[in-house]
Amino acid sequence: MSTKTRRQTITGVRPPVWFLIPAIAFYAVIVVVPNLQGYAFSFTDWNGLRPDVSFVGWTNFARVFDDPGTIKALVNTIVFTLGTMVGQNVFGLLLALGCNSLIKSRYVLRLVFFLPVVLTPIVTAFLWSYLLNPQGTINDTLVSMGMGWAQQDWLGDPGLALGSVILASVWQGVGFTMVIYLAALQGVPSDLIEAAALDGAGPVRRLLTVILPLINGAVVINILLTLTGGLKQFDLVFAMTSGGPAESTQTLGFLIYKNAFVNLDYPIAVAQGVVLTLIVAVVAIVQIKVTSRKED
Repeated sequence: MSTKTRRQTITGVRPPVWFLIPAIAFYAVIVVVPNLQGYAFSFTDWNGLRPDVSFVGWTNFARVFDDPGTIKALVNTIVFTLGTMVGQNVFGLLLALGCNSLIKSRYVLRLVFFLPVVLTPIVTAFLWSYLLNPQGTINDTLVSMGMGWAQQDWLGDPGLALGSVILASVWQGVGFTMVIYLAALQGVPSDLIEAAALDGAGPVRRLLTVILPLINGAVVINILLTLTGGLKQFDLVFAMTSGGPAESTQTLGFLIYKNAFVNLDYPIAVAQGVVLTLIVAVVAIVQIKVTSRKED
């Protein structure tokens, strides 16, 4: 019996598995344990400070679903998620198709379109807050084009604020989806596209019948990432609007922060966090199931 075989027989575990233990332990301490504690605290009245804790059952969750602010935040979160998912995937795919062509500037364009991804959300928020200011660049540009009638208070109007934050989010994330689509497009055989063109298929038909089925894996990944990212949105809302005006941009992620650190209502904040976690998990599982079934 070789030394390697004897070692596996004595320990009962393959040696490489032991290298996972530090990473698993670190993940458990940083992620798993705090999450389990949060789930437990959601059934109590603990305010995060006092040592005494009382079990209150489902009271916190009843408060969550009876609170009009939570329902409004949930609606805003859904609208934000759908807007960013559609925007990032549609424009990301179009940019990938353009950068996958043989134009001479394709490498420079890839870099330019990807640059917003490396910016932190706070920097992106301040940049777009300046652009969307009533005296900002966008309104000044409209005036210079003779379209002064189109000036808006983009972040101060409850009817426009959420769309403005969605625009900033799409601008920052579209480069990431573009890169994933671009990597998938480079694996599409050019012979198939040329054969479809010879058969009389136009650009749209080639995209729908040839390209999209072959890059379905990239579509699944991008939809999953944009869905989960949108549901957890906090940074842009916090820096651009602080949930206003009139709570028109308040998402669940921001509301959890507000209840925990501004209103100091820790029990409902923890319960809202559990609800948000469950929503993200359910959406991710359903999306993976549906798209994998289509792929099969």
